[in-house]
Amino acid sequence: MHYQGRLRKMPTRHAAEVEYELRLTDPAQPESRVALNPLLGQHLSLKFSGEIHCIHCERKTTKSFNQGYCYPCFKKLAQCDSCIIQPQKCHYHLGTCREPAWGEAHCFQPHLVYLANTSGLKVGITRKTQMPTRWMDQGAVAALPLFEVPDRLSSGQVETLLAQTLKDKTAWQAMLKNQVPDLDLQAEASQVMADYQQKLEDRTATPVKQLDSQPWFFNYPVLNYPARVKSLNPEKTPDIQGQLLGIKGQYLLLDIGVINLRKFAGYAVDFHCS
Repeated sequence: MHYQGRLRKMPTRHAAEVEYELRLTDPAQPESRVALNPLLGQHLSLKFSGEIHCIHCERKTTKSFNQGYCYPCFKKLAQCDSCIIQPQKCHYHLGTCREPAWGEAHCFQPHLVYLANTSGLKVGITRKTQMPTRWMDQGAVAALPLFEVPDRLSSGQVETLLAQTLKDKTAWQAMLKNQVPDLDLQAEASQVMADYQQKLEDRTATPVKQLDSQPWFFNYPVLNYPARVKSLNPEKTPDIQGQLLGIKGQYLLLDIGVINLRKFAGYAVDFHCS
């Protein structure tokens, strides 16, 4: 099995075991998608040529920014602005959005505030249309939508409120080691409501719709979790070869270390499996 192209984020599908594909693109040929779950236990080879292309404009670049963009796109695109990471800092209403049309299409859509168990309890946000993809990309073993709001700014404001006592980040190494506590997300949600209901009701901004949801659960295709996480970087080790032991989040777990494929989107790679 042999494929060539530029890496993209791995597509996922929620099933009894999360299903993954390797996605490679090249303007000169049809897109390649390789089912990865059947390759568990097999030897993979990823040889990086050193060539990088922006995932937005396809410009050749010597350095990648924000998981796949060239520097000009990183500086001008709304999807690369700081408010994407910190949505409570949305500045559309100030008339300074980098791309108002993009903001209207993506940020003025229903968003969810959720609880997830990744490396422990965390609060997060996502566009409603990104459920449950967002949780699989994070490597969550369970997730529960708490609230729905009409736009990204409101979701960021609610997340910031809840983050006064809840974590909003994943300890990625613990997630990859599967050092994840057993949590009852419905009980955790009840506690969050007891702690924050009055503060949420006192908000003068956009109303928050509380959801009556059931948890989502995720099982990942993993033969063995690593006891120690060694991160692989194709800029330092362009020829990465090892046995595929698992896939979780956007990481391939190899017997020689782990690689975050999303981080290296736009990198040209020669992929072999034997």
